Amino acid sequence: MIRAENVTKRYGKLLANDGVSIGVAPGETAVLLGPNGAGKSTIIKSVCGLLRFSGRITIGGYENRTREAKRLLGYVPEFPALYPMLTVSEHLEFIAKAYRLTDWAGRAEALLSRFEMDDKKRKLGKELSKGMQQKLSVCCALLPDPKAVVFDEPLVGLDPHGIRELKSAMADLKKGGCAMLVSTHIIESIEENWDVTYIMTSGRVARACRRTDMRAGESLEEMYFSITEGAEARAETP
Repeated sequence: MIRAENVTKRYGKLLANDGVSIGVAPGETAVLLGPNGAGKSTIIKSVCGLLRFSGRITIGGYENRTREAKRLLGYVPEFPALYPMLTVSEHLEFIAKAYRLTDWAGRAEALLSRFEMDDKKRKLGKELSKGMQQKLSVCCALLPDPKAVVFDEPLVGLDPHGIRELKSAMADLKKGGCAMLVSTHIIESIEENWDVTYIMTSGRVARACRRTDMRAGESLEEMYFSITEGAEARAETP
């Protein structure tokens, strides 16, 4: 559903992504891990069509910048990008009109209720706390019923109820065949529910591993540190 092939992105002399290839099938949860500066945000923004790059990215077989691809993809950014003078309800109405949705009001109500936002409908974007902004960002991403969703640090800023409901919503998406690409530093938050992980260092995928390929007794956290700390040691060796 989500496929990136040999994606390279430069910012001037900085090589942020160096031939990155990742893939997420329908019903799979792929986890993107790596230290700060590893290139995770760059590949995510490239997948979502926010950056120019060399290589190829497709969503459901469509080039990621096409209208067809955008209709299939939901995106929850690390920092919610809301309109300060639109209310919570107006944000969802804006998404519904942008995607030309029909009969969307019931789904919007259900999402707001699930994330305890149904009493915030008239609140302006600028009046929401960081956690509330994150919840609204999730609601906006899920309203069009996407077939693939990209989550960038989705749990940051959420209260315990929001974390529980987002994990539940992600489990429901997975059961429904949605492909999810999740970038996070909170490894334990996705330890139980992932299918493939891509660990990045220095702009490259240092290791791609499926859950079924893990050694007996090995945790995702242990694998992550064995790769990233080894990469740091090699980088420091003269």
